[in-house]
Amino acid sequence: MTDAGSVKPRVGIIGGMGPEATVLLMQRIIAMTAARDDSDHVPLLVDNNTQIPSRIKAIIEKTGVDPDPVLANMARQLEASGAAALAMPCNTAHHYASVIEKTVEIPFLNMIELSAKYVAGMDLPKKRVGVLASPAVRSTALFDRAFSSYQIETIYPVDQARMLDAIRSVKAHGANRDACQVMESAAHELMPCSDILIIACSELSIIADAIPEGFPRLDTVDVLARAVIKFSGCQLR
Repeated sequence: MTDAGSVKPRVGIIGGMGPEATVLLMQRIIAMTAARDDSDHVPLLVDNNTQIPSRIKAIIEKTGVDPDPVLANMARQLEASGAAALAMPCNTAHHYASVIEKTVEIPFLNMIELSAKYVAGMDLPKKRVGVLASPAVRSTALFDRAFSSYQIETIYPVDQARMLDAIRSVKAHGANRDACQVMESAAHELMPCSDILIIACSELSIIADAIPEGFPRLDTVDVLARAVIKFSGCQLR
C-alpha cells in the first residue's frame, strides 16, 4: 500500500465517448484499487466531453468532422491542468492516438497496445482472438496491427452492421435485451475459432455479461484500468 501522505501522479481521462463508458472506466479503476482510504485511490482529471465529433461519421460514413483537433485540445488541457499521463476509454478513438501522442509530452496509456501485449503473454493454441468491436475498429485495423506484431490473428463477427446497431442501442438506452442478444450471438460465432474474446468497445463492456459463462474474455477497459492504477503508484486489488 502506498503511503497515504505521498503525492500520487494524476491521470487525465479523455472521456465522453460515450459518457457512460467514461464512468465505467472510473468505476473499474476504483473497484480494482486496493484501498483503505480515499488517499489510496488514483487521482483523476476527467474531461467528459460529449461534444467530440462522431468517430463513426468520420471513419465509416466519411461525412463527419475530423475529431483530431478536439482530441488534441483535450489532451493539451489535461496536461496543462496537471495530468502526468493520459488514458482514453474509447477503442475506436485510438485511431487518433498518434495525434494525441504528438500533442503532449506526457505518456499516453494506449489500451490497444496494452491489451495486445497482455494477451500475447497467454497460452494461445490457435493464435487467434475474436474481436467484439465497432466496425470502425475493424476498418482501421487497430487491433489487427497490434496483434500481428505478436503473430496473433484477429477475427470479427460477420455482421458488422448488427454490431454497430448494438453499440448505438447501448449509447441510447444503456444495457438492453436486444443489444445483449447481439453480443451473445457474436460471442457464439467467434468462440469456436478463437482462443479468447476481446471486448474492444466500451459500450460493449457495459453489456459484457451477455457473453456466455465460461467463454474466455478480456475487456480492454480492465486492461486500461490496471495500467492507470500501476502508473499512479497505487496497489491493484
